Amino acid sequence: MRKRRTFKPEFKAKVVLECISGEKSVSETCREFQLSPVMVSKWRTEFIENAAIVFEKNSKGAESQDQIADLERLVGRLSLENDMLKKASSILLVPTHRNGK
Repeated sequence: MRKRRTFKPEFKAKVVLECISGEKSVSETCREFQLSPVMVSKWRTEFIENAAIVFEKNSKGAESQDQIADLERLVGRLSLENDMLKKASSILLVPTHRNGK
């Protein structure tokens, strides 16, 4: 039984771009890489449907950088608060000695 092949996203993009650019026909590309025309057609459809995401990443990237910076500030503040509370609890909690035990 033949093992199922997996393809990296970079390879899929290369194959689809060859087909879209007109360098080679779909059938030529399929023969060259030993791929099914149905598979290449699915890759092409997925590529075209998700093409707009490429342009959204720039705006989302800025948002995610802001979010990361906010989270880093929060982690720093909580770490300082945690350290202060540990020190305060060690000072305030003096062990009590009970007579009788």
